[in-house]
Amino acid sequence: MPLRPNPILPGFNPDPSICRVGEDYYIATSTFEWFPGVQIHHSKDLANWELITRPLTRKSQLDMRGNPDSCGIWAPCLTHDGEKFWLVYTDVKRKDGNFKDAHNYIVTAEDITGPWSDPVYVNSSGFDPSLFHDDDGKKWFLNMLWDHRTRNHRFAGIALQEFDPEAGKLVGERKNIFRGSPLKLVEGPHLYKRGGWYYLLTAEGGTGYDHAATLARSRSIDGPYELHPDMYVVTAKDDPLNPLQRAGHGDIVETPEGETYIVHLTGRPTTQKRRCVLGRETALQKAVWKDDGWLYLEAGTNLPQSEVEVPGTYDKAAFDAERRYEFTAGQPLHIDFQWLRTPEPERIFSLDAAPGNLRLYGRESIASWFEQALVARRQQHFDLEAETEVTFHPHDERQMAGLIAYYGRYNFHYLALTAEEDGTPQLEVISSLVSHPDGNLTYPGEPVRVGRGPIRMKLRIESSKLQFFYAEGSESWRAVGPALDASILSDECGGHAEHGSFTGAFLGMAAHDLNGTAQPADFSHFVYRPV
Repeated sequence: MPLRPNPILPGFNPDPSICRVGEDYYIATSTFEWFPGVQIHHSKDLANWELITRPLTRKSQLDMRGNPDSCGIWAPCLTHDGEKFWLVYTDVKRKDGNFKDAHNYIVTAEDITGPWSDPVYVNSSGFDPSLFHDDDGKKWFLNMLWDHRTRNHRFAGIALQEFDPEAGKLVGERKNIFRGSPLKLVEGPHLYKRGGWYYLLTAEGGTGYDHAATLARSRSIDGPYELHPDMYVVTAKDDPLNPLQRAGHGDIVETPEGETYIVHLTGRPTTQKRRCVLGRETALQKAVWKDDGWLYLEAGTNLPQSEVEVPGTYDKAAFDAERRYEFTAGQPLHIDFQWLRTPEPERIFSLDAAPGNLRLYGRESIASWFEQALVARRQQHFDLEAETEVTFHPHDERQMAGLIAYYGRYNFHYLALTAEEDGTPQLEVISSLVSHPDGNLTYPGEPVRVGRGPIRMKLRIESSKLQFFYAEGSESWRAVGPALDASILSDECGGHAEHGSFTGAFLGMAAHDLNGTAQPADFSHFVYRPV
């Protein structure tokens, strides 16, 4: 079979859940504070994947206004019971400190592209929920249990409870079926049944460089569960030089021919600071069930491999092609783009107000957890250019719009068209390099005065360095500001380093109006160009 390079879903695509329906494979991944919620990719051959839908599209399903960075949608689970799709997800409202406010829901659909139902609330006892459809017709709900008490280990184990789909609620006794291996931090449960055994795959070690996927099994669904002879079926924690790091949080799928694969979270660090500038990604490993009844990676090691045998042939040229996005009135925003938190996108952008443009309405500051006008797509290549053109008429320094490379409220680089106090337009580079709530902004370089016409903007990322450029009219590109550190757009430099920041780098368009007048900015196009 052909070899496919890992990861199969490059860029910010963490916590994969995979299911197969007939000849079709689907992977759901976490989206955190980015709206709409949950990414679902589709493939026929395990080699080529297409983003086809985000199911959580309306306020009744998801409203993340006020959610802190790296909260929101954690670890969705996508399954099919022979009749319809079931999507289980967490909306995390608070993640720091002793308490986790994590609410778990279920939505369903007969077709993967919807319509998806309004959510059924399930519980709030922990995050990373999943749903298991047993062969006797029963459905079982799992999630990690969070213990807020400092005297105990906060990752308290994996909870199991029956879910009644007719009543839309949990029934019977809740049991803690697995407290994890010595690695601790047990989460991300997925349950399977094979040969009279129940197999429980979990994530452990945190989502940083000690991450691992742990397998256990039991003859009874509620345990006790015995650990895999190697404990961890996928991990890079003992090999810091492996190209794929942070490997864990996985799910298992079988092909129609009976071959077995594991999808799992991974990251590719760059620079001596080991920063994963593309965030947490999804990789694929071929696996085999051996005579002892346990699953192992086919490679003969639990180290994630940089290539995997798959049925299909990977179209690398298509993935590396330039993407030019035009904005057309009456058409939806391209699926590659997302925005932050709000289920009311009409308040932050319009494709109809200025035909041929994406109009952003300047809202709250770039530090807002509620409503800011920022529309962006994932960074999926290490070296690239992003380009746009903006028409914007700021009145003062509190109004700004332009091109942004964004990780979170404390980690971004922003080429902003703004104004001096007298209204003279100027370009300014605004950066936030550190995870500190006070005085975190820096202004690399000197402001550049420009005219009142459209301004072309470009950024180039190469070898973890980011350089902004601008041009007026038909002029050639001019560099603005110094070369910047692109690696700060990473989990390892996010709000709370690798164990507390979970998203990835985005490139896009932004508008902010601290006067509260919703000053509009019109963007004529957006280009994403791998180099």
